[in-house]
Amino acid sequence: METRQNPLGNRFRGYLPVIIDIETAGFNVKKNPLLEIAAIIVEPDERDRLIITEKHQCNIIPFKNSELDAAALKFTGIDPFHPFRMAIDESAALTKLFAPIRSAVKRNACKRAILVGHNPSFDINFLNAAIERTQCKRSPFHPFSSFDTATLGGLAFGQTVLAKIAEAAGLDWDNDKAHSALYDAEQTAKIFCQIINRWQTLSELEKTIL
Repeated sequence: METRQNPLGNRFRGYLPVIIDIETAGFNVKKNPLLEIAAIIVEPDERDRLIITEKHQCNIIPFKNSELDAAALKFTGIDPFHPFRMAIDESAALTKLFAPIRSAVKRNACKRAILVGHNPSFDINFLNAAIERTQCKRSPFHPFSSFDTATLGGLAFGQTVLAKIAEAAGLDWDNDKAHSALYDAEQTAKIFCQIINRWQTLSELEKTIL
């Protein structure tokens, strides 16, 4: 596979940022299943600014003997067994999502992907539990490191709530679409790119002044 003209291999210590959002049927990584997972790949454009280049999403069938928390389902509005969800099992979902991420890792001359999320400990713990449960052998992600847009948002905009950061960043926010894995991942990716690009611009400006 051809390497990109401006790969990210030297930009984030060899890691490719991939924005992940996961919707679940509860907070227990061992008992509550994944219901949705979305992955957004970001890469540099011709000006070396990060942009969204790929979007991937899967609806997932609850794993066998998993527990569904009614309060969590009410919060997300997800009906795990609705026939129009076109859900697949979590092993197939991980295979489907990991393939394009591995390709992006290679073309950007990176060694692994790193999960970017909003309060990402939730997402990375559920992702790791699914990887262990399905005995997935080829996860592209670093097993515990992550980038947190709540922290970055607090630094750049003085806000830590995703909707508030989006508003401060000048992005539209639709409460009716929130808590969909793909929508939240897209908004998180836009915020991440904006903060990283702003920092790069400031760094470049500082160099010209000095």
